[in-house]
Amino acid sequence: MSSTGKRYRVQRSGPLRGSVRVPGDKSIGHRSLIFGALGRGRSHITGLSEGLDNRATAGAFRAMGVAIETGSEATEVHGVGLRGLRMPTTVLDCGNSGTTMRLLSGLLSGQGFGARLVGDESLTRRPMGRIIGPLRARGAHIAGTSGAKADELYPPISIAPLVEGESLRGIEYDMPVASAQVKSALLLSGLYANGVTAVQEPVLSRDHTERMMLALGVPLETAGSSVVLDPTAEWAGGWDPFEWHVPGDPSSATFPIVAAAMVADSQVSVEDVCVNPTRTGIFDWLRLIGANVAHRPSGHGAGDEPMAEITITHGSTRGAVAGGELIVRMIDEIPAVCALAAVANGVTEIRDAAELRVKESDRIATMAKVLDAFGVPCEELPDGLIITGGKPLRAAHIESRGDHRIVMASALLGFMAEGESIIEGAGAVDTSFPGFVSLMRSLGAPIEEEAS
Repeated sequence: MSSTGKRYRVQRSGPLRGSVRVPGDKSIGHRSLIFGALGRGRSHITGLSEGLDNRATAGAFRAMGVAIETGSEATEVHGVGLRGLRMPTTVLDCGNSGTTMRLLSGLLSGQGFGARLVGDESLTRRPMGRIIGPLRARGAHIAGTSGAKADELYPPISIAPLVEGESLRGIEYDMPVASAQVKSALLLSGLYANGVTAVQEPVLSRDHTERMMLALGVPLETAGSSVVLDPTAEWAGGWDPFEWHVPGDPSSATFPIVAAAMVADSQVSVEDVCVNPTRTGIFDWLRLIGANVAHRPSGHGAGDEPMAEITITHGSTRGAVAGGELIVRMIDEIPAVCALAAVANGVTEIRDAAELRVKESDRIATMAKVLDAFGVPCEELPDGLIITGGKPLRAAHIESRGDHRIVMASALLGFMAEGESIIEGAGAVDTSFPGFVSLMRSLGAPIEEEAS
């Protein structure tokens, strides 16, 4: 059975209740593996997601000579130092993970060996010019592949080695669009540059890379949405191994939390969720629309990331406008936002979200079709959606287009619809949230998974 060869059968739900944990944050997991691989010795990582995306990053480093041992409770990464990676003997398969491909493109641009990064059909359709351009500008020998748009580059990505005596240059880069992946690619390549890497974003994107570099003693300075890395400054030229815990993924936590906001008489808590301010847009939006959200701090995780227990109690919600920097801080959660907007009272407007067009699917177009199938009035915009909520939902038969967040958002809508809803391509959820069905069932949700 293929990864997407599953379907969900979903019924209208009664109250959802309980306390759960979600998989470790994918973004923090990718970076923990990267910094562990580049450390000097064995690092100990707990809480790492078992999803396919983090597995793709681990597999890439194994192919470059890094021993990674994955157990039931922890992952041990035997770091080889900043300059200890070996040339892979095969292509590096990033699977469905755009983060793996973009961050490794930055890291591998500074190596003395070549590499080729490939991905699955979905990843091969995602644009890569946004990283290839600035990496070329600093001297990387990196090339993409032509594709759907004549002025864009796509995977596979090929990277040629820097020759003896050659190194990456410093760069000052004003990013046209806030992107943690582009920023991180430049910072990782900057570890191998002969000058300063200075990146300015229009709005601060998630800052996990910066937090980890600072925790490891990398000569980095941040100020608002600006970050400067100076590898020529006095520092150890690397870092010692570490023991880190990966906090729960707020993007995954969003689905049981939003489900509780949708289903009457529900109360759900999610433990040890990452509440980095660059990731908490969804919780701010829930409060904006009147949801009952409680937040109890529960310590810190990898790279000094703050964690908290998030509890939501069902109550009346209303439509609102979501745009600007709020969208940047909840871009991955927009499909769940759409599901809640379908049952909130009034109109919800989602703006400034054109980035959704180039995710695992065109999430704006796909969510518009999903909402229409459930009987929700919806207008598709170039950069978002206008959703009129509060009306009864009808059961639907949904094709997810292989997008894990579309699958889960459709399941939430199914919990509110009369009759049985069927969601095809549900195996895509394994990329980020293996165990989604069992977790939702533990809360009382009527959802079944079967082979399609």
